[in-house]
Amino acid sequence: MYPKPIQDVINEFAKLPGIGPRTAGRFAFNLLRRSDFDSELLSHAIAKLKKDIKICKNCFNISENDFCEFCIDSKRDNSIICVIEEAMNIPSIEKTNKFKGLYHVLGGSIKPNEGISPEKLHIKELVKRINQAEIREIIIATNPNSEGETTALYLLNVLKNFKVKITRLARGLSTGSDLEYVDQATIGNALTQRVEYK
Repeated sequence: MYPKPIQDVINEFAKLPGIGPRTAGRFAFNLLRRSDFDSELLSHAIAKLKKDIKICKNCFNISENDFCEFCIDSKRDNSIICVIEEAMNIPSIEKTNKFKGLYHVLGGSIKPNEGISPEKLHIKELVKRINQAEIREIIIATNPNSEGETTALYLLNVLKNFKVKITRLARGLSTGSDLEYVDQATIGNALTQRVEYK
């Protein structure tokens, strides 16, 4: 339908989550209207994204260095770890100004039908962190959907024998939602009213 260079760009944009063929087409035609300079800026930014971003060696957050900004911040409370599915969940929690501990990024949630088993997540590394440091609380902040709940229950089972308080975000979060789309006040309330697993 379109010349191959345009169709190739549309096909690549359409691979992104939440982008359908029509939106991908709008993106491609927008690129055609951009100046060469703007197109170069976008191309350069995408190339640098894969080249310059690293994974934190401690918590698996994204970073420009070997350790992320939270892990090297001496003002953070390193006795509390908030366990999240993806690094993109961190800004939602940070914007609440209610959490001053550290993070642990699992790298997803348990999804057996997609071949994502607990072994493919950073759960062993979380256990190692608990064994190597004086952790007093683990906050499980997986998404309030079926995969997030499955992951939370698995974590609870793995961590129940450790002498550490295990809490879950309070139910201010609606089932089926993703943290990255939840408003700051709701996440703040969920953090403040988190409940302890017994």
